[in-house]
Amino acid sequence: MSKQLETKFNEILFKNPVVPASGTFGFGREYEAYYDLEKLGGLCSKGLTLEPQSGNTGIRLWETPAGLMNSIGLENPGIEAFIENEWPHLKSLDTVTIVNVGGKDEESYLKAIEKLNAIDVKLIELNISCPNVKAGGMAYGMTAETAGDITKKVVDISNHPVMVKLSPNGDSVADIARACEASGAQGISLINTIQGMAIDYKKRAVVFDNLYAGLSGPAVKPIALRMTHQVCQAVNIPVMAMGGISTWEDALEFIMAGATCIQIGTVNFINPLAPIEIIEGLEVYCEKEGLANISEIRGII
Repeated sequence: MSKQLETKFNEILFKNPVVPASGTFGFGREYEAYYDLEKLGGLCSKGLTLEPQSGNTGIRLWETPAGLMNSIGLENPGIEAFIENEWPHLKSLDTVTIVNVGGKDEESYLKAIEKLNAIDVKLIELNISCPNVKAGGMAYGMTAETAGDITKKVVDISNHPVMVKLSPNGDSVADIARACEASGAQGISLINTIQGMAIDYKKRAVVFDNLYAGLSGPAVKPIALRMTHQVCQAVNIPVMAMGGISTWEDALEFIMAGATCIQIGTVNFINPLAPIEIIEGLEVYCEKEGLANISEIRGII
């Protein structure tokens, strides 16, 4: 691996800035058939909650002309099952391990974090923005006050650095990011999916049992890029950006907007090799441009 892509996220060294996004990569096992996961800069787990969750009923995925809508509802095996069954494999990989944590209320967030204190995770991604779980994290991510409050409580008890994942559906994303930074967050990730709706005109019915669902993929990229730039201008902590990144050129735009790392989501379903192709594309770009390190073009916009 080229030193040109080495990236520091605070004190965490990533061999490159490319990380598969939570919810699109499971715990990595399915993708091992396609490539060596140790080529990735990092790996972000599926969203985990204190207790196992079966997720939403009905249709969960719906294609749109330039993206994908999902209403998964945080289906996951729960923290304890993750630690017992998935963590031994993840910790054996030579890549940065990020664990995404959600919750239905303050108590469940904090108990989940306490359980994760027992293992050597490199970074917690605190999901305060999931738009699919009626009782879940969406309320916390809607305002600077509530986002800052849950962030502080989690940071106070976590043994690991906490990166807060922001919703694009709430108040000013820059204000929310600043509140999280003031509450001790050591990083910001954004954007989570944008709330949307799908109607099946043939059935004269809403597609999703949950009524609304999260939109991701190329359709959201311009919005994600704008919000990434706003947050990078607003805070001094590093930002991990996502939202429609499908190519190395997309990744480069987010890095130029100020992102330290980038997450690859929906495109994993279209092209399982996308993260590797993006890494290779960034390496070639650095070579052609004569960059000693990708950081030379970070935040130039």
